Amino acid sequence: MQTKIEKIDSSSALAIKIIEDQPEDRLDFLSFREKLSFYNISHAKKRKEWATSRIAIKDALDSFQIPYPGFFKDEHGKSQSMNGRGFVSLTHTFGMAAAIFHRDSPVGIDMDLIREKILSIGFRFLDSSELDFLEKDPLHYTLAWSAKESIFKCQGKRGVSFRENILLEPFEKDSKVIWGKIHGTDHDDHHFQVRTRIIDQTVLTYTIW
Repeated sequence: MQTKIEKIDSSSALAIKIIEDQPEDRLDFLSFREKLSFYNISHAKKRKEWATSRIAIKDALDSFQIPYPGFFKDEHGKSQSMNGRGFVSLTHTFGMAAAIFHRDSPVGIDMDLIREKILSIGFRFLDSSELDFLEKDPLHYTLAWSAKESIFKCQGKRGVSFRENILLEPFEKDSKVIWGKIHGTDHDDHHFQVRTRIIDQTVLTYTIW
């Protein structure tokens, strides 16, 4: 599958790609450090996920004619550009990988399969006020989880609790935008606008700082 690329605005793009085996020459663009990381992944499925997400971010960068700089994970697990320019976030779920790039602002992206079992773990990541407005529906719960995941990735620091520090405003299952904020941390009072979409049985969300 060719990567599906969407320009969000003049500074950012979203790329979505089916996870599949990649010929080694397709990965020649990776930095030396990334190639070491790739070859150190022993699990075949994880290798495919890792490689496909990097191809997605390269294709997003190509849409702006920006050379691929290589990326590494910082001490908080957030992907950082090796040349210090631009911001990215990567995600994958069953069968698909996605990436988002922005020239100037931190970003966060997440994909999750809609599954019934999320209803049984809502208490672990949802505030009581969120449990009050969410329908007992896997889609509604998955949207909430994914929105919080995108916010978490965007802020980029460990030690932020989904249940205690990330609070979502009420939203419907067909909402295209979810508003959320981080409280009780250094990012108090910052509000995030999370964009949502459904692809088959998968929720995709993303946010830009």
